[in-house]
Amino acid sequence: MNAQTQRLAVMAAVLVAIAIGFHVLTGSFLTAENLYNIAQQTAVVGIVASGMALIIVARQIDLAVGSLLGAVGVLMAWLQYSQGWSVVASLFAGLGLALAVGLFQGWLSAVIGIPSFVVTLGGLVSLRGVAFLVADGKTQPVTEPWLLALGGGLDGSLGERGSWLLGAAVIALIWAWQFVQRRARVRAGGAPDSRSDLIHGALGTLAVVVVVAVFNAYRIDGQGEGQGLPLPLVIWAAVVIALGFMAKHTRFGRYVYAIGGNPDAARLAGIPVRRVMIQLNLLLAALVALAAVVAMARLNAGTNSMGTGMELTVIAAAVIGGVSLAGGSGSVAGTVLGALIIQSIDSGLLLTDVSIGWRMVVLGQVLVAAVVFDRVVQK
Repeated sequence: MNAQTQRLAVMAAVLVAIAIGFHVLTGSFLTAENLYNIAQQTAVVGIVASGMALIIVARQIDLAVGSLLGAVGVLMAWLQYSQGWSVVASLFAGLGLALAVGLFQGWLSAVIGIPSFVVTLGGLVSLRGVAFLVADGKTQPVTEPWLLALGGGLDGSLGERGSWLLGAAVIALIWAWQFVQRRARVRAGGAPDSRSDLIHGALGTLAVVVVVAVFNAYRIDGQGEGQGLPLPLVIWAAVVIALGFMAKHTRFGRYVYAIGGNPDAARLAGIPVRRVMIQLNLLLAALVALAAVVAMARLNAGTNSMGTGMELTVIAAAVIGGVSLAGGSGSVAGTVLGALIIQSIDSGLLLTDVSIGWRMVVLGQVLVAAVVFDRVVQK
């Protein structure tokens, strides 16, 4: 087991301990209803954190993601409500704004050479102003049913049958991937590790079955069928799987880690550092646009306050999940644990009637503790 896997195992153990501890204190933390709500509430942060992980791995930072989410979200809602645009056209307009901002910030950082901290700090302030100016600070309602379903809620889930079908597909994918990995090791001259493959496959299968069973157990007002997997969770999972594969098994992913390990060496090795950095910014911008759609659907409206302070939560999720602020190491999968740990602590403190002030104090110190842990691991 390598160091990164060990760290993920430690974070998973911490998450389990937090859940058990709060359930002992409240008696309601591990209920299907609370877990369902946590999954929905974490999805927006988790989607953006998966992209932020790669940004930090490449020794960059983006402080403007929260403000960009607010600007994109209110623009899409304003175009639908006040301008009469179709939903699809408004979504593409929001994506266009996000990509334009990502391209501009990436160009300033990668080509002009301005530190990403400075560029995105300016974006944090400016884009929040844009979010206010788009609709003059007015809330813009959203009414399209299929769009609202993307935010979860009563109609935003797969239901029991759909959840089991998706779970079965994921389990088949897990075992197929174990088979592909085994054949790759054999072709490379390595010895097949049947025991390890069996353990990984069994653990993945167990995790999928438990997750689907828990969400299927959640029923609203005594309804006969369980809610099943909420759509925000499904979207988040799809993003994590896609980015995780890209980071580990594509040339682009190898370039990102090489740049984070040593930018000068990567440049001398012929890696197009500037192009990769601009592509990274565009990728994160697209994920912010996707998260804005989910957030807008959850709120049933677009507001200029959407995403306020989210940049800190996103960075914290990445760091807690094992992404080193020094760059060069970390994983997309770790951000899932980081985001869940943050949301679980916040939800648990809320259930124990802790005031908002103390919750902010605790969450801030959790981030500090994660950075200290990262420094100890590096040493």
